[in-house]
Amino acid sequence: MCVNYAPVQRQVLRDVFGVEPPAGEWKAEAWPDYPAPIIRAAEVGSREAVLGSFSMVPKAKIPPGVRYYPTANARTETIGKLSSFAKHWKAAQLCLIPATGFYEPNWETGKAVRWRIGLPDGEPFAIAGLWRPWPDGAVSFTMPTLNADSHPLMQRFHKPGDEKRGIVILPREEWDDWLTCRDPEVARTFLRLLPSVAMVAEAAPVPSRTKAS
Repeated sequence: MCVNYAPVQRQVLRDVFGVEPPAGEWKAEAWPDYPAPIIRAAEVGSREAVLGSFSMVPKAKIPPGVRYYPTANARTETIGKLSSFAKHWKAAQLCLIPATGFYEPNWETGKAVRWRIGLPDGEPFAIAGLWRPWPDGAVSFTMPTLNADSHPLMQRFHKPGDEKRGIVILPREEWDDWLTCRDPEVARTFLRLLPSVAMVAEAAPVPSRTKAS
């Protein structure tokens, strides 16, 4: 699972992802319900960036009296079944979530130590995402996750005894194929964990977490 990551900033959206940044502001790190940019397919052969809320059903959209259910991540095993995701998965509302790193707790010392995971040299990358629109024009998104019990790197995170999960980092040559895929069964073929040899991970400072504006 991943509920904390580092979105890319404006110039990287232009230089690496080939899109104009969306209006609005976002922080150097995103947590559930924080705004962050995502990229989706626009006209044929083009991409567009929009600002979305990190969680498929943000707390602000939950009616009074309805129990909160975390939706920043979507298990691939149930993404086509659960009401929070199924309609949008079947409609293939796929997106890229641009990032420079994501954060997970490592318990190998007996206590949670925050680690940053990403690509060598801080290279920006795209996480596979699913998005949805809201009647008021807002957009929200989630990260599909896979079982990572046997992944040499991702199995090192989260509490002992917990199932290990990992997000999908898409190779650059698959970005547009993912965005334009309209068959959810074909979309599943993109959902695989990046080999650990292509990733880097190290302990990271704990930030002073502040509420998104």
